[in-house]
Amino acid sequence: MDGTEINILARRGGINPPRIAARQGISVSSPKRTSARPSSAGILAYRRVSHSLEVLLVHPGGPYWRNKDNGAWSIRKGEIGASEDPEQTARREFTEELGPAASIVHLQALGEIRQRGGKRVIAFCGETDFDTSSLSSNTFEIEWPPKSGRLQPFPEIDRAEWFDLEAVRSKILSGQIELIDRLEKEVT
Repeated sequence: MDGTEINILARRGGINPPRIAARQGISVSSPKRTSARPSSAGILAYRRVSHSLEVLLVHPGGPYWRNKDNGAWSIRKGEIGASEDPEQTARREFTEELGPAASIVHLQALGEIRQRGGKRVIAFCGETDFDTSSLSSNTFEIEWPPKSGRLQPFPEIDRAEWFDLEAVRSKILSGQIELIDRLEKEVT
């Protein structure tokens, strides 16, 4: 594990990079942002069921999120790479986190939001009928239990579910509710 991997794990799972790096003799510096562009991009997937919409949300994996439900679900998003545009990032993250069966042909821009912690997200929406039983997420490692010295793997996403527009408002992170409003205006 090098410094780059430690920084990636820190962003994804909340590990303590200085402590792990020190054990491995690696110096770690915080990644610096040199651009004012949004830091993440993601896809708000939807499907039409009868005469209503359902939205696909994902639940973060790992021990911190295990017992959290309402207000813990999210659109699938990820950090925009240096050579990527937001739509490329959104598509990459959607497939990486849900698995090869996840695809959306046409995307429509929903715009940018700022989440409570200050993270900026460019969102897109697209229609799909992803089968949540085919979820196949990447994994990350964190020291668990804390201070045990043992790294354990966890899925980045432990669940994906479809929610109707009423239920999705209680499940999704509060900073992303605005995306649901925008989706309703765009596709209904």
